[in-house]
Amino acid sequence: MNTKKIITIIFFYFLTISNSYTIEADVFIQSTVNRASKILSENLSKEEKINQLKLIAEETVDITGIGFYTLGSVRKSLDVSQKKKYTELFRAYFLKSFSSRLSEYTNPEIDVLSKDVLSENYTIVNSLLKGTSERPEVKIDWRVYTKNQENPLIRDLIIEGLSLARTQKEEFASILNSNDNDINALFKTLKEFSNN
Repeated sequence: MNTKKIITIIFFYFLTISNSYTIEADVFIQSTVNRASKILSENLSKEEKINQLKLIAEETVDITGIGFYTLGSVRKSLDVSQKKKYTELFRAYFLKSFSSRLSEYTNPEIDVLSKDVLSENYTIVNSLLKGTSERPEVKIDWRVYTKNQENPLIRDLIIEGLSLARTQKEEFASILNSNDNDINALFKTLKEFSNN
C-alpha cells in the first residue's frame, strides 16, 4: 500500500471520528420527539409512560440551567446549601410537570421544519405539532444549548410564541414577591406540587 493511500485512509478515519460525536440541533430534536412519540403511542399505563418520559427529559433537557434561569436574580443571594436544595426540588417539579402534561397526548406527530443558528451556544429549532380532529396544529420552537456539540440540551420550548421558561420565571417571581423574596416559600410550593 503506497504512502498516499495510507494518508488518505488516516485522513478519512480522523474526519469520521471528529464528526461522529457532533449532533446537529435539528436532528437531536427530531430524534427526541420521535422517542417521545413512540412511548406515547405504545400500549402502556400512564405511570409507565410518565416514567419513560422522565428518562428522556433527564437525558435531553438542561434541567439545572432552566431551574436557575427561572429563579431569576434571587439565585445570586442563595448560599450553597440553598442552591443544592433548590436544584433537587426544581428537578422533581420539572420532571413531574413535563411528563404528566406530555402523557396526555396520544401519538403526537411533530415535524422539524428548520433551524436558526443564533451563536455557537444556541440554535432555535422550528417544528410543528400536526393537527388532528381533536386539536389544531401547534408551532413549537426549541431553544437548544449547543456549546457542547456532542451533548446538545434543550433550554426552552416556545409554543406559539410563548416561552415556557419565561412563563415559569414569572410564576416563581410572583411567589417570591408575595413572600418577601423568602426562598423557603418557593421551596414549599415546589415540594407540595411534587408530592401531590
